[in-house]
Amino acid sequence: MFEEFDALSFDCYGTLIDWEAGIAAVLGPWGRAARPELTDEDLLLAYADEEARVERENPAALYPQVLAEAFRATGAKLGIPVSEEDAARLGSSVPDWPAFPDSAEALTRLGTRFALIILSNIDRRSFEASNARLGVEFDRIITAEEVGSYKPSQKNFDALKEYVDGQGLKVLHVAQSLFHDHVPAKHAGLKGVWINRRHDRPGWGATPDPGADIHAEWTFNSMADFAIAAVPQPATAV
Repeated sequence: MFEEFDALSFDCYGTLIDWEAGIAAVLGPWGRAARPELTDEDLLLAYADEEARVERENPAALYPQVLAEAFRATGAKLGIPVSEEDAARLGSSVPDWPAFPDSAEALTRLGTRFALIILSNIDRRSFEASNARLGVEFDRIITAEEVGSYKPSQKNFDALKEYVDGQGLKVLHVAQSLFHDHVPAKHAGLKGVWINRRHDRPGWGATPDPGADIHAEWTFNSMADFAIAAVPQPATAV
């Protein structure tokens, strides 16, 4: 079903790397120290719109700065103080965020058939540790730092299209976030695969409500399922 494509572009955080687990590992202990009734989900919901706002208002900020400022804003929203140490802890936490268990194997399988591209709201330095966890060499890594804006800005998708058009590639965009990825990808004329990582949980978690009735052409609950569908028989080394 994916024969028309020869490249895959991926959102990283939320799709390949478990950013909700990474963020909650910092926000959870902080929030419950003040208000024990707060769940990780409560904190992620409070955080989601703040990060999106900071990215929109500060497109040139590096992602560690975005994380720190979004944390401060979340604290103000909840009425819980955020110390500079707290803010710095979240800002520097990306290298500790775990990959989803199926990401590395799925990417290896997909890499036997497709060029692999990252299109991520990240800076290059923070991505290095995540790349090591994913265990593959990407053909192109396009970051918010490079573009000077954060998804869902169309500028990020313009950068993706410029690259794939220059390489003569037909790209399929693969992502978890409807808000950050599938809404602007659709506007850019790209087909997509929704990796519905939250299929067993209600709500949007750390991702804002997309605010639009837009759906990807294909939906899978995991990268593993998508990889098997896209590459039924992966190439093997001789």
